[in-house]
This record gives sequence, C-alpha cells and structure tokens, in this order.
Amino acid sequence: MATTGKTNRFGLLGRNISYSFSQGYFTQKFKDLGLENHSYENFDMQSIEEFPQVLQQENLKGLNVTIPYKQDVIPYLDTLDPKAAKIGAVNTIQFTQNGLKGFNTDAYGFQVSLQPFLKPHHTNALILGTGGASKAVKFVLEELGIATTYVSRSPKEGQLTYDDLDKEIMEENTLIVNCTPLGTFPNIEHKPAIPYEFIGSQHLLYDLIYNPEKTAFLKEGEKQGAALCNGLEMLKGQAEKAWEIWNNS
Repeated sequence: MATTGKTNRFGLLGRNISYSFSQGYFTQKFKDLGLENHSYENFDMQSIEEFPQVLQQENLKGLNVTIPYKQDVIPYLDTLDPKAAKIGAVNTIQFTQNGLKGFNTDAYGFQVSLQPFLKPHHTNALILGTGGASKAVKFVLEELGIATTYVSRSPKEGQLTYDDLDKEIMEENTLIVNCTPLGTFPNIEHKPAIPYEFIGSQHLLYDLIYNPEKTAFLKEGEKQGAALCNGLEMLKGQAEKAWEIWNNS
C-alpha cells in the first residue's frame, strides 16, 4: 500500500488501476489549486478484503471506487446517500464524523455528459453490461424518461442476450450505452458483439471507456453514421462532484 507524508490524502480503490484517470486528474487539480499538502494515490487491491488495511492509512480524507468494487464496498460503509442506495453502487466515499458515507457521482457525471447529445427520438436504450457503472446509467436514463433494457452474456429475467439483438430491437433502441470493459486499452480491437449493421444516423452510441478516445465500438457506430460520445466528460463530471462532496465533510 502506498504511503505519503501529505496531510490530506485521497485515493482510488480498484484492481489493476495503474492506467487510472483519477490519479492524474486530481494530482493536476491539486497542483493548479496550490494544494501542496494534498495527494491522490491508487490503492490497488486484489480483493475487497484488503479494504480495512487501506483504512488504517493515516490522513485519508476521501476515496473513489472503481471496478470491480462499486458494489462490494457497500457492506463496509456506515451510511449511504439515498441516490447511491437506490442505484446500488458506490464510487465515492466521504469520511465523516459518523463514519464512512457512500455516494454515487457516476450518475451525475453520466447525465451531464449525455444530455448535450440527446434528441427527442432517443426514447429507448440498450445498456450493454450489468456491472456497477451500468446501475448509475440505468438510474439516469429512467430519471430522464428513457426506457432501458440490459444486454448481458448471462441475462436475468427481463434482460436480453447479445444473440437476441435483431433488426427490430436495434432500430427501436436508438441509444446504446457500452458499460462493459470491452475495447479498453490495450485490447483496443475488442468490442461488444452487437449487430452494427442495424445502426443508423438516428443512433447515439455512448461508451463509458475513455482510453482509447474512440473505441472499436464507437468506430463501428461512426461507420454507420451514428452520433458518438466517450466517457471522458463523465469521468471529469464525477470527479468534480466527488471533490465537492469531500469538501463538505
């Protein structure tokens, strides 16, 4: 586990997160704000059982949570913000006088990044993947009045498999959000197995991945004339909301 001499330490919980956006973003932010006593570190954990060890570190003031711990971390928290409780996933932890409080700022980041691209015909959405981030996506889309359907390799009731996706389903769902890690650097040739030939100019493809900037999923949509958005603005939005929460503790 990392240790620094800083008096205000923040960090990211995840697995294999050396590529993380957050560390670079907050390190630059602290530099820009002249906060020399602040640091942001990666806490790379192979299992959630390592979380209590992280908590023994000195001067921790706030944490972000990424794959695969956004749901696993919840039992370790003392309270949940109502929105995080409803979503069922946490990506921001506030250290309060009453213990650890979990928030979900992914929802805020997703909404502010998505809204400039939405058109009136985007009334139905497919959510590819069912992990922690997909829960925030579903929450936001339902708040916006957009009907959602999960697509999963091992679907539960009410969800679709990738093999279910036919011309009719693809044409009805003009918003498609990739919440899987497929296409993340370095495996940039990977993409969700959807029938891209049924995508057209009415479609908006949103990928939560930001590295590479244009994933194989987005490139396929671009070939078909779809509008595209990657996850970078969502990450910036959720990071700024997390910073706001930490400063209110």
